Amino acid sequence: MIVTATTDLVLDVLEAADPVTQRAATAKLDALKASDADFAATMDAETGKARATTAVQAAANAAEAQSGAVNGAPVQVIKAPASGEVYRKFEAFILQTFVETMLPKESEEVFGKGTAGGIWKSMLAEQLGSQLAKGKGIGIAKQLAAAHPAGSDAGAKGG
Repeated sequence: MIVTATTDLVLDVLEAADPVTQRAATAKLDALKASDADFAATMDAETGKARATTAVQAAANAAEAQSGAVNGAPVQVIKAPASGEVYRKFEAFILQTFVETMLPKESEEVFGKGTAGGIWKSMLAEQLGSQLAKGKGIGIAKQLAAAHPAGSDAGAKGG
């Protein structure tokens, strides 16, 4: 059996479509064909109608958002962490990596064997890195905060 993908795909889509919608689309195409209308002009007009509909829906959605509910559910505002906190967490992650590489490889009597031992070792490194970063750390967070002032984030997110 030979399958012609394009034709079979189009026919499958037409057969799966709603018959009323299918007839309406066919009627529109026939009307365009009979009227000898400019295809580009017709497409521009339809695009304008779609944009207008989208704008009306966007305005309605904005009004719902301002009222504090979308689809009946309250809007929850999540406060972004301070930029210094993000840099501190990044420094803690870097320190965790450093500490994990410094921990002894053959330490099964301390951490345990297999996967469980690896998890315990990783958890220890994570906590040590976090505690080291809470103090002065090694200066990564401070340098990143100085290189990326908090005011410059607003302009970058707008575009």
